[in-house]
Amino acid sequence: MSGRDRETRERLLRAAERLFAERGFRRVTVRDICRRARANVAAVNYHFGSKLGLYREVLQYASDALRATTDEARRAGEGCAADEQLRRFVHVYLRRLLAGGANGWIHRLINQEMADPTPALDTLVEQALRPRIEYLSRVVAALLDCPPEDPRVRRSVASLQAQSVAYLPNPLAARLGMRATTSPAAIDEVARHIAEFSLAGIRAIGALPPRP
Repeated sequence: MSGRDRETRERLLRAAERLFAERGFRRVTVRDICRRARANVAAVNYHFGSKLGLYREVLQYASDALRATTDEARRAGEGCAADEQLRRFVHVYLRRLLAGGANGWIHRLINQEMADPTPALDTLVEQALRPRIEYLSRVVAALLDCPPEDPRVRRSVASLQAQSVAYLPNPLAARLGMRATTSPAAIDEVARHIAEFSLAGIRAIGALPPRP
């Protein structure tokens, strides 16, 4: 591949990332992507085979980034007790999620894919989301002293994830006076709150008598 071809391919990927994150797969046309990338309308087929081929590559990049966050959090918690593993996961995850930067489009893309799934959904689930849920399930199961398949584990993991994404900037939060959390100090403070709130909740659930 020539240097010019590599440059065009990169422009197509960067343009597609933003457009797919803004509108979803079905509401973006090849012409839209090529116009934003300043490329010939045939460039998508030339480099990726089709719009779906380009989308799969964009979603693969997003999946790799999510998997890297999980791997970083797992390494941060190696050798620690389960409560500290949870704390470190939340801190790593929040920093990646809320700091924005070059990968700020990834969560918007995932929301689009969840709202209107494409044939590429399995890539996201198997390569990015399932490893994260399995890791968190093992941590929560250790805290509850129960198997990872216990329904209490799944519900606790869902609550933990929901608290984190609630701090993403959004129009509703802005209108309700909840300021965006983007500075390192603010992110760390939110991470501490989510971790301690979650640990307290998990301990409370573990102390409840078994349901008949």
